[in-house]
Amino acid sequence: MSAPVQQPVHVPADGGQSVFLVGDTYTTLLSGTQTGGVFTLMEALVLPEAGPPPHAHHLEEETFFLLHGHMVFTVGGETYDAHPGAAIYVPRNVAHSYRNVGADPAKMLFMYCPAGMEAMFPEIGKPGRRGIVGPPLDPADLAAMAGVAEKYHFSFITP
Repeated sequence: MSAPVQQPVHVPADGGQSVFLVGDTYTTLLSGTQTGGVFTLMEALVLPEAGPPPHAHHLEEETFFLLHGHMVFTVGGETYDAHPGAAIYVPRNVAHSYRNVGADPAKMLFMYCPAGMEAMFPEIGKPGRRGIVGPPLDPADLAAMAGVAEKYHFSFITP
């Protein structure tokens, strides 16, 4: 029996499913449904001084590619100063976080491999629009993330 054949996918510049969450705008560009579960590709628009608390994914690797802005990533205890064109790979079970240290919103692509984590964003985020800066951080978003951490196989790391 052969595996199902995946179909090509085109997402226009204003396409994708967007949500506002933790003060950022997240857009799913390619979902696991579209890639046969192999990976998910997302875009993030991150406000200055914003970014998630330290956390680790237990089923997925995560890769970031910075398109615009200035970000600092902390991965496995190492800190990386990232400018446009930088790529950061995070193996599963490795604690990581990032913060926009620039004066303007930062824009990056990130990929989960395998797919699945993308379902969390629309489950707990508010409907958004790609490229539009969302509302500021709402502490309820962090509580919502903690509430689905087990379901999506990630954990927050406390110092």
